[in-house]
Amino acid sequence: MPEELAGHACITAKDLFDDSDACTREIYALEAHVAGVHAASIARAFVDLNRARDMMPPEYPDGVVKSATCYNKPVYKEGMQPGARLTKTLLDRHYKPYHDALREGMRNPDVVLGLDCHTMAAAAPAVAPDSGKRPLVCLGDAEGKACDPEWTRLLQQAFIRSFGITEEEVTINDPFKGGFITRTHGQNPKPWIQVELNRSMYLTEPWFNKEKLVVDPCRLTALNQLMFETLKIFHLSLARNKLLPEAL
Repeated sequence: MPEELAGHACITAKDLFDDSDACTREIYALEAHVAGVHAASIARAFVDLNRARDMMPPEYPDGVVKSATCYNKPVYKEGMQPGARLTKTLLDRHYKPYHDALREGMRNPDVVLGLDCHTMAAAAPAVAPDSGKRPLVCLGDAEGKACDPEWTRLLQQAFIRSFGITEEEVTINDPFKGGFITRTHGQNPKPWIQVELNRSMYLTEPWFNKEKLVVDPCRLTALNQLMFETLKIFHLSLARNKLLPEAL
């Protein structure tokens, strides 16, 4: 929780955990293998970096600054929802710098693709556009607008090989086509793909202690290694299909 919200929030530790993309820092810790990693410094319950800046409650309860979590749990004490001034402070300190960093990072000539990395609940919450059980992996390229569909297909095949799962378990643009980050930064100037991993791969027994909200670090290390293997396979596939820039 940012210091600006001290005294405002009523969200519990469990509700904050359930609403967040739990353990993404550990799973996607690939700094040693990629051109750059920009991790969020704030929980999405307080500032959602994957929403447009003007998506505000009450019209958008699940917007950039939320009134409730995706499970309809209140974020703030009654009457303590951030007003216009505090909202602007939150966006100026947390939202704008993050997107500025993404734009700056994509100017790196070594970067050929951006990945917006998330985790998703095993079953869709009420606010989600889908319903029911979800795949193990979902890749979103805004239906080809954010990235060449051939690149997305090759990334899908890389997940299938590295994770040892079926094609039906790695979907493209279903249920997620790519959120605000992917749609905004995709092909502007370089391609982006949103990656969603199903939390059933680590927030279930025997890896997860529900009472203490603790995940087995060995499981997270294993998933991190699988992500690294996925990127290696994907990079080799791009090179084999002559889809990388000449300089690389």
